[in-house]
Amino acid sequence: MRVLVFGTYDTSMHPRIATIAEGLAANGLDVAECNAPLGLSTADRVSMLAQPWRVPMLIRRLASRWTTLTARSLRGPAPDVVMVGYLGHFDVVLARFLFGLRGALRRRKIPIVLDHLVGASDTGRDRRLDGGPRQALLRMIDAAALGSADVIVVDTDEHLASLPPQHRDNAIVVHVGAPAAWYAAARAADEGGSAETPGPLRVVFYGLYTPLQGTPTIGAALGAIAADAAAINVTMIGRGQDEAEAKSAAAGNKAVTWLDWVPAAELPALVAKHDICLGIFGTGEKGRRVVPNKVFQGAAAGCAIITSDTAPQRRVLGDAAILVPPGDAGALAAALLELALDRGRLRELRTAARELAAKHFSPAQVVAPLIERLAR
Repeated sequence: MRVLVFGTYDTSMHPRIATIAEGLAANGLDVAECNAPLGLSTADRVSMLAQPWRVPMLIRRLASRWTTLTARSLRGPAPDVVMVGYLGHFDVVLARFLFGLRGALRRRKIPIVLDHLVGASDTGRDRRLDGGPRQALLRMIDAAALGSADVIVVDTDEHLASLPPQHRDNAIVVHVGAPAAWYAAARAADEGGSAETPGPLRVVFYGLYTPLQGTPTIGAALGAIAADAAAINVTMIGRGQDEAEAKSAAAGNKAVTWLDWVPAAELPALVAKHDICLGIFGTGEKGRRVVPNKVFQGAAAGCAIITSDTAPQRRVLGDAAILVPPGDAGALAAALLELALDRGRLRELRTAARELAAKHFSPAQVVAPLIERLAR
């Protein structure tokens, strides 16, 4: 089966589609790529709704990328399946048109699969862009995207249940998982002796400081453990919406290093040098429906995981992580202090997370439901 991965996605910002493509190839499918990155982050796209005068820039850029995708899509043999990458709300409409024509010429339908990791309206609410005509527009974008797909891929049962009823039968759950580079980083850390070293507890967070991630809760927890700063070193990576609030809450803790960002290719090795990877702690509706990239990736890199106690994370992680109530800075601070004092417990959690990732989170494993659906 020949699968064409299609769209304006950018795997350096959103690795989800790269994990899916890697998993399909690992299972013996012939995977090709037709990609022209749009070069706009999720925050950029959302902000355009708050600043409508920027919309023409989006249209011009999208038109340019679609011209490239159209030309490239005509090369080579027609695919058996088209997989539209994450943030493909517009791209899936183009794919439906282009490959609908190619399929008609060959008298064989080419199924379109949409990786609908997060809906546009869901993202708008998480970025506090709710109510009024903007949310109505985002719902229209979601409806057009879902209506253009034959198979809809989501990441949790909760996200599937949140889809409009008419689309649920076409949807399947494919966990986010972690690309091979994260497992390789754990092995390299073992070989280099950095997987477990004496000294302060090493904690890492990386993200875009969105409300989903609950970084003000992380900041408050770091502020609460300021007196124990010598025992816990924390690296906070990224920039974004709640960054200033998080930094203000953590201001009393001088053992926190703040990094603007780290190139995607370097991030696995950096995370693997830490003992703990922090997940998400937001209290919003979206935060209760997801298992974020960093939970899968941190586990694959050999870190212990501390994240929020939500139904999907509890179901996926079980006892292989410390789960704290969303938004509870005190519980997060207590969990960090516990592991700083109990290195035996830390080792148990690191081993449990790594074994869970090896058994269930690899690209080849997470795509199994998708391969089964494509076979049917």
